[in-house]
Amino acid sequence: MALDWERSQKAEEGIGWESTSVLEMLQESERLFSETGHYCGLRELPFKTSEPIRYERIFSRLRGGLVNARETALNISASPIVKEIGELCFALYTPEGDSVALSTGIIVHVHTMSDAIKFMIRNRWEDNPKIRPGDVFGNNDAFIGDVHNADVHTIVPIFYEGELIGWAGGVTHEIDVGAVTPGSMAYGQTGRYEDGMITTCEKIGDNDTLHASYELRAKKAVRAPMYWLLDERTRLTGCLMIRDAVLRVVQEEGIETYKTFIREVIEDGRQSFRTRVQEMLVPGVYEAPSFMDVPFKGEARIPPHAAKDTLMHAPLSLTVGGEGEFTLSLEGANKWGYHSFNCPPSAMQGALWVQLTQTLIPNDKVNDGAYFATQCVLPRGSWANPDNELLSTTLSWLFLIPSFTGMIRSLGRAYQARGYVEEISAGYPGTWNLTMGGGVNHFGVDSAFTSFEHSCQGTGAGFVKDGEGYCAAMWNPEGDMGDIEAWEVLEPLLYLGRSVKPQTPGMGKFRGGAGFESVRMLWKTQSQVIFNVGEGYVFHGAGVFGGYPGNAGYRHNMHNTNMEEIITTKSPYPSYEGDPEDSKMSALVQAEYEEFDHRSLTLAEPYQENDLYLAVQRGGPGLGDPLERDPRAVEDDLNEGFLLPRFAENVYGAVFSQESNGKYKVNAEATVKQRVEIRKKRLERAVPAAEYLAQERDRVLHGDLHQPVKEMYESSCTLSSAWAEKYRTFWNLPSDFEF
Repeated sequence: MALDWERSQKAEEGIGWESTSVLEMLQESERLFSETGHYCGLRELPFKTSEPIRYERIFSRLRGGLVNARETALNISASPIVKEIGELCFALYTPEGDSVALSTGIIVHVHTMSDAIKFMIRNRWEDNPKIRPGDVFGNNDAFIGDVHNADVHTIVPIFYEGELIGWAGGVTHEIDVGAVTPGSMAYGQTGRYEDGMITTCEKIGDNDTLHASYELRAKKAVRAPMYWLLDERTRLTGCLMIRDAVLRVVQEEGIETYKTFIREVIEDGRQSFRTRVQEMLVPGVYEAPSFMDVPFKGEARIPPHAAKDTLMHAPLSLTVGGEGEFTLSLEGANKWGYHSFNCPPSAMQGALWVQLTQTLIPNDKVNDGAYFATQCVLPRGSWANPDNELLSTTLSWLFLIPSFTGMIRSLGRAYQARGYVEEISAGYPGTWNLTMGGGVNHFGVDSAFTSFEHSCQGTGAGFVKDGEGYCAAMWNPEGDMGDIEAWEVLEPLLYLGRSVKPQTPGMGKFRGGAGFESVRMLWKTQSQVIFNVGEGYVFHGAGVFGGYPGNAGYRHNMHNTNMEEIITTKSPYPSYEGDPEDSKMSALVQAEYEEFDHRSLTLAEPYQENDLYLAVQRGGPGLGDPLERDPRAVEDDLNEGFLLPRFAENVYGAVFSQESNGKYKVNAEATVKQRVEIRKKRLERAVPAAEYLAQERDRVLHGDLHQPVKEMYESSCTLSSAWAEKYRTFWNLPSDFEF
């Protein structure tokens, strides 16, 4: 459609409605919401009330345009992260930057693009560098509006007869960002200046065409420029499709109808969310802390002030009000760090978004109405809201993912209290192991890779059923591990096997879904570095109502192996690890040295051809006391490889035998009797709560804590006087207590 250049460039007029500036529109919208509590002051929805069918038709057409843009972009993309996993999404925004509707996909980014648009408005991009029809803007700055700089935004303004009537935005995840080490979420750097290519809401094109200077910069800045540039065109194509779809609706329905609709649909979303909260959740305060380990003590490749063991503290609380108020707070989170795992507020808001759309509002009628219906308390100076914008943020997900497990556990308790037991999930595991690295690849080219097979983890157990295996990620409601062949095209690692990982499901009356493992072999390269990424010393996918967490991670890598000899002689090779205490990798392969420990978060380590790398994905947490699990379900888990025999006996109390065909048979009657004895032993070793708390208080009072734990709590108390008072009160400590 034709672009109206002349009117939009009149210096004496704003590009907003009725010739106002977009900044004035944003300020007026915020004033009305502040004064009334309703989006744009709309207490009622006259258009929806008077013409409900037309209202729904307009929404369906707009959302259909967004989904169509995403599916088209997905199928023309060359990036396996986009094509295999669907790591992209598109959204439509008001002139002020509030989302009207969104596509399917990685919807965590719907609000991050909103933040980016509002940044441009507040910083008067309308005046300089100007916002005109045909302009293309790019952003991947987490302190402006993003999760981390691997997620790249393309944002296009939508004009009609000289007025800005909205924005189209799209985002994809890139393979490499040009950081000091290869990969899309590389870490080990301690500041922004090592994070690679950062585009801060820059105008990267005009007349619907990318600037040649921007394309040249991308070619020289990242290790996988072909994928970066093709993804850029993918996003731009989708945005232009959205713009055309919007203009068709405007021409057919009328501009005033469109303007009315985009206001009402957001207020409609806000009201619907409040109603949903009232229907589903019992008012109250729900608390569920989470943690994440960063074992960098003694690491020689980072500065001394960063080379330490630390713990991330996410003391999440959810407050539900009687009128549908929904407040998520991380008051008490500890300080940001000199690492790449800091989470600016835009990232945290994005995580809230993606969790809400998979829990309270799992439908297509989702927009920024839910954002206006919630509050998110993120303490300034903490890892969740750093007061230092020079920090690194390339892997914000490392802290973000565990922090929101507390929200799912809290919702589960609130659902149970209201009686909606079929909605309950025990939570989700971390999205690990993240296989990432780079170097001279199998084509002889210096490149980088990030395997996104970690998009498939086990889900949490339900209140009435087991979790699903290897099918989801907290950030991706369309979880897919991708085809092995697609990753092997990009990565110089062959798959020796991909299989179910035993003992990954969290145990309980209902178990979590299983994780899986992949055994990879370095191939056609003598120069590669690879990360291990995940938790190894803590659990953050805790279960609920007595359920166990899913597995924590470990690393098992084998260097300078005899794999070439094994292949030449056609000897058996390991297609899986299985039980790490009876490793098939160690049994079949000889290596000069192995990394076989709980350190699941490492910096980039060197590998050469024929080295082996194990990627262990996670299982979902369980729900309920394991002693209440149906013995037949325990038998099935044993025979399907989800459960190791020693845990069937020790945790589930199962009495079983193994038949000649290798199948396990659980004796239900003997199991019932065994569980009675286990319950007796529980009571014998149990300690009264008052006695236990007194023992633990003494430890706290005398500082008898693991050093990273002590430093974590000390940081939380220093940052938040309110949380410090809460901590002292809980442990009955003196008012002047300090660590």
